[in-house]
Amino acid sequence: MSDKLQKLPDQEELEKELSEYLSKKYGRPVKVISPMMMPSAKEAKPKPSRPRGAEKIQFDMKPEELQAYLDQYVVKQDQAKAILATKICTHYNRIKWQMEHRRRTPDSAVGRIKNNIILIGPTGVGKTYLIKLIAQKLGVPFVKGDATKFSETGYVGGDVEDLVRDLVRAADDDLELAQYGIIYLDEIDKIASSSALIGPDVSRTGVQRALLKPMEETEVDLRVPHDPISQLQAIEQYRKSGKREKQTINTRNILFIVSGAFNGLAEKVKKRLHQQGLGFRASVQSRSDDFKYLQHVKAEDLIEYGFESEFVGRLPVIAVLEPLEVEDLYQILKNPNNPVIQGKKEDFRCYGIDLKFEDEALRVLAEKAYQEKTGARGLVSVIERALLGFEKKLPSTSIRYLVVSKEMVLNPDQELEKILKDPDRTERRRIYEKILREEKEAVREQVFKKKKHYVQNYPFVFTQSRLDLLVEQHLRTGEPLEDLFDEMITFYNQVKVFEDEFHDRHGYRIHFDDRAITAIVARALEENKSAGAVCREISRDYDYGFKLVAERSGQTQFILPREAVDEPGTYLDNLIRDTYRKYPLQEEQD
Repeated sequence: MSDKLQKLPDQEELEKELSEYLSKKYGRPVKVISPMMMPSAKEAKPKPSRPRGAEKIQFDMKPEELQAYLDQYVVKQDQAKAILATKICTHYNRIKWQMEHRRRTPDSAVGRIKNNIILIGPTGVGKTYLIKLIAQKLGVPFVKGDATKFSETGYVGGDVEDLVRDLVRAADDDLELAQYGIIYLDEIDKIASSSALIGPDVSRTGVQRALLKPMEETEVDLRVPHDPISQLQAIEQYRKSGKREKQTINTRNILFIVSGAFNGLAEKVKKRLHQQGLGFRASVQSRSDDFKYLQHVKAEDLIEYGFESEFVGRLPVIAVLEPLEVEDLYQILKNPNNPVIQGKKEDFRCYGIDLKFEDEALRVLAEKAYQEKTGARGLVSVIERALLGFEKKLPSTSIRYLVVSKEMVLNPDQELEKILKDPDRTERRRIYEKILREEKEAVREQVFKKKKHYVQNYPFVFTQSRLDLLVEQHLRTGEPLEDLFDEMITFYNQVKVFEDEFHDRHGYRIHFDDRAITAIVARALEENKSAGAVCREISRDYDYGFKLVAERSGQTQFILPREAVDEPGTYLDNLIRDTYRKYPLQEEQD
C-alpha cells in the first residue's frame, strides 16, 4: 500500500482522471491533452531573470505627480482625481514605509483600515478608466468584476474570492506582485438590499458579507475545485515535486475599489440635509442636482441605501464623479490622449488611411453623444454611426486620408458619395494639410513641456533631431508620447550596449556619432525593430573592413558617421581606400 502511495501517476493516467472529473462536472465530454513533460536535470534551464514582485511597483509616487498624470487623460473630475491620487499614493507609500521598517508581520496590521474606495457617479464619466490609468502608472495588476455576478458561497455565477485569483493571473502568477494589486468591483449599488427580508435581498446581503474579509485581510486559496486552470497547475506542480502544496495569497495589501451609479441615493442625502436644517429644499431633478447632493454623502446614507454597516466601514474613502455636459464631451474629443479618437484613427490607420477631424465635427459629435445620456460611452456610438460607411468603402479605394467634417457627421451617406466621386478634390487636400500642421504643432508643444524632465536626466539621448523623430512617430502611429520618450532611452542604450559588445567580440572600439545614432533610431522606428537589431544588420562587414584598415594603419578605434548606417558598404569602401592612400606599402612607395 505504501509503495502505491509513493508511486507518481504517469502523464496518461493524470490526463484520463482529469478528463473524467471535468466531464462529470460540466455534463459533457471533456478531453485533456497536456503537452507538458517533466524536464530532466539536463533539460532544466534557468529562466532569464526579470523584475519580480515589488520591484515593478512605483511605491514612492507622490499624489500631485499622479494627479498630474491623470489630468493628461481625464477631462473634469478634479475632486475625484485629487481623492484617488492622494489615497492610492498613501496606500502604496505606507506599504513601502512598513517594508522598510520591517513591519510586514500580520500583527502590525491589527486595527489598520485600508484606503478602500467607493466611487459614485453616473455611467460613462470615467470611473473604470481612472482606475485603469492609475494601476498602469503604478505598475500594479488590475482586475475588474461585476458585483451582480458574485455569490457569497459556492460557484453560482462566481465566488467573490475568484477576484483575488484573477488578480494572480493578471500578475502572470507573480504572487508577490499580486498581493499589491487593485481589485475594482463595478455595479456595487446593485447588491444593496431593500426593506424586504426574503428573495434577492438575502443574496445581496450575502455578497456584501462575503466581501468583508477580502476587503480587510484574509488568506485566499488559489486552487479550488471549480477552477480547472488552478487544478491543472496543481497537477503540474505535483508532477514536478511529488507534493501537494496548498497555495494562498493574503489580501492585506490588495486595494479594493467599488463603484456604482447609486440611483436614488441623492434623494436620501437631500432628505437628511433637509432634516438637519441645512437649507437643501429643492427636489432632485437633474444629474447636476444629484452631484450637488452626493458631495455630502455619508456612511449613514449608504447604510440607509441598503448596505451593511460593516461593509460601509471597509470603504472609508468616498469619491463622487460629476456628470459630463456637452462641453466636457467636446473637451474629451479634443484631448490628444483620449482613447476614443485615437482608437478610431487606428481603425483607419490599419488600412493605410490617415484620419483627421475638423473642430466643428468634434462639436457636433459631442452634442449627439450628450443626447445618448450615456456619458463618454455615447461618443463611441455616434462616431461609429458617422464613419461606418467610410470604414467599409474607403479601404477598397486609393484614398489615403480622410478629414471628418461637420457635414459628414450630419449626412454621412451623402458625403461618402461625394468623396467617392471626387477623391482628389483640391480643397479637401488643403484642409487635410492644414489640420496636419496644426496637429504637429500641438504635439511639439506637448513634447516641449515634457522635454525639460527628460533632457535633464538624459542629456545625450534627446537631441532636437530625435525629438523631431518622436513627434513624427506619434503622428504616424498614435503611440503615447511617454512611451516614445521611454523607447528613445531604450534605443540609445541598445546602441551603447552594441558598441561595447562589438569591442568584446572583435577588438575594435567603435562609437556612433549623434547623426548616426539618430539614423539608427529612425530605422528602428520605421521598421519596428530594436536599435540593437539595426546595429547588427548594418555591421555585418564592419569587422572585415576594420581589419583591413588596422593591418595597414594600426587604427583600432572608429567614430562612425551617418554614412556608416545609411550606406555601410560605401562607407567601408571609402574608409579602406583613404587608408590605403594614406598608408601605402613600401613597394608602392618605391
